[in-house]
Amino acid sequence: MSGAELLKTAIEIVEKSIESVLPDRAVKDTLERLNLKDVFLVAVGKAAWRMAKAAHEVLNGKIKRGIVITKYGHSEGPIDGFEIYEAGHPIPDGNTVRATRRVMEMVEKLREKDTVLFLLSGGGSALFELPMEGVSLEELQEITDSLLKSGAKVEEINTVRKHLSQVKGGRFAEKIYPAKVITLVLSDVLGDRIDVVASGPTWPDRSTSEEAIRILERYKISVSDRVKKALLKETPEYLSNVEVHVLGNVQKVCEAAKRIAVEKGFNTEILTTTLDCEAKEAGRFIASIMREIKEKNRPLRKPAAVIFGGETVVHVKGNGMGGRNQELALSAAIALEGLEGVVLCSVGTDGTDGPTDAAGGVVDGKTAAILKEMGEDPLEYLESNDSYNALKKAGALLKTGPTGTNVNDLIIGLIT
Repeated sequence: MSGAELLKTAIEIVEKSIESVLPDRAVKDTLERLNLKDVFLVAVGKAAWRMAKAAHEVLNGKIKRGIVITKYGHSEGPIDGFEIYEAGHPIPDGNTVRATRRVMEMVEKLREKDTVLFLLSGGGSALFELPMEGVSLEELQEITDSLLKSGAKVEEINTVRKHLSQVKGGRFAEKIYPAKVITLVLSDVLGDRIDVVASGPTWPDRSTSEEAIRILERYKISVSDRVKKALLKETPEYLSNVEVHVLGNVQKVCEAAKRIAVEKGFNTEILTTTLDCEAKEAGRFIASIMREIKEKNRPLRKPAAVIFGGETVVHVKGNGMGGRNQELALSAAIALEGLEGVVLCSVGTDGTDGPTDAAGGVVDGKTAAILKEMGEDPLEYLESNDSYNALKKAGALLKTGPTGTNVNDLIIGLIT
């Protein structure tokens, strides 16, 4: 298989794997089993539009009102009878707050006999937000931005978010009690922790105010006295009006990738679905495994495919542009330089990686050399967190556009 063919195969495996975890079928199957009537629908997250569209097709005529909040560019058009909003991600903006207020207006007078169908997917932490009293949107934006750049884990970031929000950490479900809320979750959190996905608007919270304060101290993020006061209010530890169904996760997309790779003739293993470390360290480590297979035929014999799922982090120190998948891919490209018959593809399953228009990167043993031939130093790009521009110059960006799903990141290494 030529280098171009191997590259094409890697991208094909990624695209087909993502198609297998689109939420449409899972939403429809679950709703058909639940047999709901007269519901108020709220869909929040990067996959919100597609999930809401599927629910509309199944429950058409049984939905009293529906509101969809998704990321800019992720709506695919009107849905009859629904209000559709696009808002900021990964940092909330004015549209986030306006759309969330519309949701709260819709549910404020619900009674015990009423049911809210909450369709939740990754990205909801930024897209569903009403700051606590005394906390301004600007303060929340600054804190969120600082946490995202600090290298903090998603659980840590969301612990702080929950304690500064009127709707996160189970507070949304608490506010609509005694009405019932049934949540369908497309998980983008390792271990499918419902209290962490989109900061858990409809699930009891096990984090504490003390933990939120310690996280801010750990990453040396200063906040105002108003914010400190808001942090002291605990989130609900118990809720009696909630029901949750998990529809998809990173394990399912990795299993799909393995199935497709095996069909294409690769000796294939999923090495982890819980990758959780610095992106550039992950890239270097994965490249070392690929080199071991290439040179020594272990732990798999060639042709081989190694699959990883999870969510890495980036500690932003430079002023470049990129995302965790692009940084992982660039780091791997540096470590793979000179090897033939190797390709690594790292992609966000939602189709966006960081604040860029790329889903991730696809690199091989020539990527770093291409940059050097241009007089560029790939290591300098990596150190300045400018993976987007490095991969763009090397022709190694992968752009899928919004996919309609969101189940963490998928990394595939092919070796022949």
